[in-house]
Amino acid sequence: MRLAEIDGYLAVAVGTLLEGETILLMAGFAAHRGYLDLWKVILVAFVASFLGDQFYFFLGQRYGDRILARFPSWKPRAKKVQALLQNYDTVLVLAIRFLYGVRTVGPIVIGMSRVPLFRLVTLNAIGAAIWAPLIAGAGYLLGNTYTRACPCRC
Repeated sequence: MRLAEIDGYLAVAVGTLLEGETILLMAGFAAHRGYLDLWKVILVAFVASFLGDQFYFFLGQRYGDRILARFPSWKPRAKKVQALLQNYDTVLVLAIRFLYGVRTVGPIVIGMSRVPLFRLVTLNAIGAAIWAPLIAGAGYLLGNTYTRACPCRC
C-alpha cells in the first residue's frame, strides 16, 4: 500500500469520525478514479462513523448538560433532537448521521436520553452500515458521471 493511499484512508477515518459526508463523497470519487479501494473506504467510514457516534453518545451520557451549557448556540438544535427523540427514537438513532445541522449535537442529546445502551449500539451500527456505502457509493457514482461527462480524462 502506498503512503498516499494510507493517507487517504486516514483522511476518511478522521473525516467520518468527526462529521463525514463531504470527505466520504470525495473518497468515493477517489475510489472511482483508482486512488483508493471502494470497499476499504466503506469499511473505514463504517468503523470511524460508528466509533465517533459512540463517543458522542458517551459524552452526552457523562457531560451532556455541561456541553450544552458551554455551547449555547447548540441549544435550538438540541431541542429539535429532543422533540424528535420523544416520538421517533429508533428512526432518529438510525438516521442521525443523515441529518444536516444536528450531526454532532444529535448523538450528544441521544446520549443524554434514556435509550438503552445495547439498543443504541445496535441502531448506531445499523445506521453506519447504511450510511457508509450509500455516501461512498454516491461519490463513486459521481466519479462515474464525471468520467462520462468529461471524456478528456481530466
